[in-house]
Amino acid sequence: MQPRHILLTTKRAALDNLQVKLGYSFVCLDLLLEALTHSSSLNEGMEGCSHNERLEFLGDSVLDLVISEYLMETFQEIDEGVLSKMKAHLVSQDTLAALSSKLNLGAYLVLGRGEELHNGRQNPSILANTFEAVVAAVYLDGGFSSARQFVLNVSQDQLNGLIANGNVADNKSQLQELCQRKFGFRPVYHLRHTSGPDHHQIFEVDVHLNNNRYGTGAGKTKKKAEQQAAKQALLKIEKIKS
Repeated sequence: MQPRHILLTTKRAALDNLQVKLGYSFVCLDLLLEALTHSSSLNEGMEGCSHNERLEFLGDSVLDLVISEYLMETFQEIDEGVLSKMKAHLVSQDTLAALSSKLNLGAYLVLGRGEELHNGRQNPSILANTFEAVVAAVYLDGGFSSARQFVLNVSQDQLNGLIANGNVADNKSQLQELCQRKFGFRPVYHLRHTSGPDHHQIFEVDVHLNNNRYGTGAGKTKKKAEQQAAKQALLKIEKIKS
């Protein structure tokens, strides 16, 4: 019997327990074992085993796509720049390590003695990489829909709190907060013009600060146009300040 089969057999109960935490049951349990196997363990006679770095590489891309799609669908009025900041926060090492800790992935890792002695099970980099590897394992085992469901389920708290906790603010929120704090009034948005057929309209919106036009934006919805107008206003205010 090869070491990989022995390892799979000895860890079967633990892997079954982990699948419950993940909310996903693997058809190919070898994929989950590979996702949990750190490269340090292969230096200690683990012939026939594969470490998780290749899965980590794939998981990074799958995670990026899942989060990007979710943000695009959920925050349709927010521009690309803010969406990029949101995504960067959600796929950062700190966030992924926190998600890994939430699932207690560190307890299931297959580590070499050196990493074990250096608290590898609590290492944020190892934990974040392991989470990406698990995402890839779910993707390879069950397809994109399974990976998407897994990622969104486990990161729901982070997604719900993204704006509410002040991690990222959109242009309109930033402009309103700035105006109230610095000037004591709120920005006012006016629909300037609508063009195009009903199924493909383009809205143009002006934003006024104290009756002065500070920005104009255009978009397929009024909300998107308002975001663009607010962005222009913020840039103008920053230019005046400098």
